[in-house]
Amino acid sequence: MIVLNLTGELESLIREISLTTPELCHIDPDRVLVCTSTGRTGGGGSYAKIHPLRFPGGERSMTTKRGRRNYLCTMPTIKHMGQEMLYVIYFMVPRFLTLSFREKLVTVFHELYHISPAFDGDIRRFPGKNYAHGSSTRRYNAYMETLVHAYLERLSDRSHLSFLDGNLEELRRRHAGIVARRLKAPRISVTLAR
Repeated sequence: MIVLNLTGELESLIREISLTTPELCHIDPDRVLVCTSTGRTGGGGSYAKIHPLRFPGGERSMTTKRGRRNYLCTMPTIKHMGQEMLYVIYFMVPRFLTLSFREKLVTVFHELYHISPAFDGDIRRFPGKNYAHGSSTRRYNAYMETLVHAYLERLSDRSHLSFLDGNLEELRRRHAGIVARRLKAPRISVTLAR
């Protein structure tokens, strides 16, 4: 039995998806950091989340007004293996692992599709109030289903996806151990603007 590097497997999957999925070919997987975060089972909650490391237009800083004061908000710099990251994607474990094989893939595509087509560190912005998912989150997720279906249709070999089969307990039975990268959530620095 070998040790499963969960974030390593997810990084390899993201690399392959960005190379083979036309709608996501703008993604440079070397500038997307994959991590896990603790997510409890049961109840509601997300299965994954993305942290963009730039503001709209790829800006590192922006000024915002609160009351009568202006504040300068600055994104943190996160480097991995000497490369500055533009996005951090967190998969909530064990919650993410409770999903079915297909739901896990849809979740991965869901987070990747949030990445701006300009790949400038900002998220993809839809018109209107719900700029993250567009006018309908249900339609957004239905589109992710379509992308996953097309992705799976292109694959002749799915063996590299075996880590998506089973929940945490099943993965523990199949592997000597499970390791994953963890990183504290990036925090925006806020200072009084001059």
